[in-house]
Amino acid sequence: MKEFFRRTRKGFGSTQIPQEQSQVPDDLWVKCTACRELIYKKELNDNLKVCPKCAHHMRMSAHEWIGLLDAGSFSETDSHLLPTDPLGFVTPDEAYADKLKKSQQRTGMTDAVISGVASLNGHWLVVGVGDFAFMGSSMGSVYGEKMARAAERAADLGLPLLTVNTSGGARQQEGVIALMQMAKVTMALTRLAEAGQPHIAILVDPCYGGVTASYPSVADIIIAEPGANIGFAGKRLIEQIMRQKLPAGFQTSEFMLEHGMIDLVIARSELGDTIARFLKLFSAAHARPVVSTEMSVNGRAYGAA
Repeated sequence: MKEFFRRTRKGFGSTQIPQEQSQVPDDLWVKCTACRELIYKKELNDNLKVCPKCAHHMRMSAHEWIGLLDAGSFSETDSHLLPTDPLGFVTPDEAYADKLKKSQQRTGMTDAVISGVASLNGHWLVVGVGDFAFMGSSMGSVYGEKMARAAERAADLGLPLLTVNTSGGARQQEGVIALMQMAKVTMALTRLAEAGQPHIAILVDPCYGGVTASYPSVADIIIAEPGANIGFAGKRLIEQIMRQKLPAGFQTSEFMLEHGMIDLVIARSELGDTIARFLKLFSAAHARPVVSTEMSVNGRAYGAA
């Protein structure tokens, strides 16, 4: 029980109220990282984590991105793939194996990417979604393997591939094995192109390093969210190397659009309808699946016999 002072005719006294009534949940409000305004958390979630005051697009988890697909349609694939510690990487602060366990416990994910098959506005597609909360969505062996398999599965099923990309780059704890994933995923996309199916890449804040430099940059359609930071090296590092100030807005999605590096900048609320229109155009161009082999993913059949 807590005591609160109340005013009476004779002066100030104290009264007690139940503990459960005096407590206010700590997570009711969220401060926007751009305008610093406080936002009611439910209002923010209802607005797809876009600040209603300044339209800043806050980060979403992989599970939240999947929640934007058709309800009940997502069927996860390759969830059994688990990262290892091939180099026995240890720093003075923490071993890589321990860091992996902590990230898995905190996020509920096995690695930085969730992949599967789902539908969007009734259009079936293969999806691969990164989560920055898992070690900065760094690209390691499992990240690369899941994305490569997603591309190959899309080719086999005769379905488009949609990737949601956010990353800090290759995972240094896996050394050259992580660097190899850039080439592996990019090569897997050649099978998708041969099958006549598109790759639509969404770049969300932040998207840097080897991820930006590899498979999202060769997508058929490259979409970014407003204000997303996109590039290879960070702005401060480039300024230190060049020893000069970079222009305002450098490496934002709007800057990248102006310089021809991406195709569209689309607000989160409009992404679903925009991608669905692209899928409709592609499906009209390929009335029949290019691949004739029927496949099953988690008991659900895709493709044509």
